[in-house]
Amino acid sequence: MKPPLTKEEEDILNSIKIGSDNDPLHPEFPPDNPRFPATPIRRIEIPDFENVFVKDDSLNPTGTHKDRMAWEIVCQYRNFLIAKKMGLIKGPLPQFSIISSGNAAIALAYFLEKYKLPKPKILVDDDTSSKIRNYLKKNYCEVYVTDLAMKPLNFREILELTENPSGFDITSNEALDPHTIFYDWMSFEIINQAPDYIFVPFGTGSLYENICNIIKEELWKVGKNDPRLKVNINKLRSCNIIGATVNRPNSKAYMLYSPHLPFTLFNEQWLNFYKEFGYLGKYSNVYIVGEEAIEEAFEVLNSQGIKCEHSSAAGLAYLLENKNKLPKDKKYLVVNTGRGKWMG
Repeated sequence: MKPPLTKEEEDILNSIKIGSDNDPLHPEFPPDNPRFPATPIRRIEIPDFENVFVKDDSLNPTGTHKDRMAWEIVCQYRNFLIAKKMGLIKGPLPQFSIISSGNAAIALAYFLEKYKLPKPKILVDDDTSSKIRNYLKKNYCEVYVTDLAMKPLNFREILELTENPSGFDITSNEALDPHTIFYDWMSFEIINQAPDYIFVPFGTGSLYENICNIIKEELWKVGKNDPRLKVNINKLRSCNIIGATVNRPNSKAYMLYSPHLPFTLFNEQWLNFYKEFGYLGKYSNVYIVGEEAIEEAFEVLNSQGIKCEHSSAAGLAYLLENKNKLPKDKKYLVVNTGRGKWMG
């Protein structure tokens, strides 16, 4: 009888090692050297402020927090292979499609090539430079082009545009749940600092929503909290989660801009519910930041040895733009989502 897995698939399955889903003593990321927290917290100097820290995800394998998402996709392939080995499913490994302006595509390509998994199908906007398109093609990506400004795309349209009828779209949350699994470890690493304010770049919204959802879920629990939680969860009821974004397609923080965000959970009612029921601080919201503040934040982080893009500096940009309104004695945690190493 033909075995359910080919020799190549069996080798792939055996190569994917996962520590645990939630045991901080046996973390799953980064796969070559698992640790919790996976990336460091650094204090930075901001005039007049006593306690400003940076969660620095620039130290991930390809340089950004998107590596965490890409690793979760590898874990999903492991689940697929286990199910196939048990005879529950048949057929070849599916491909994943995603809309990306660079970092997510490179992270996926890096991890999928590392584990000899199918190439990701990347949908880019038609104004994406030929240099970036060619770079993606040379680095384990199948690239497709469309006008993303024309209309919001549903998962079926994304799969059609990437010629992936039997695959899955991970831009949306219809197949996987990015608001829960992509950044859960990172969210615990952030909230374990027990800050009064968290500043997060807001692009797709997945990281912002994940932090909010983790706090809510831990507050809901009657029994034991997740073992990754190291602080009194009630301290986080007053934590203000600030998302920083742009509304200008020509912004230096262009990776945060999208003409459509059809898959984000964020809206006014969703956030008001969280605040009204005491899950988040009253100033929690997503705010637009200006170009001068973004440039200043970019320079501040780089001057203190923290690699970032203009987009990943947006959280600090909000703090700098509102420094006269914010209390100086609170604890601030700025999330630096990193700088793709592919950018040089």
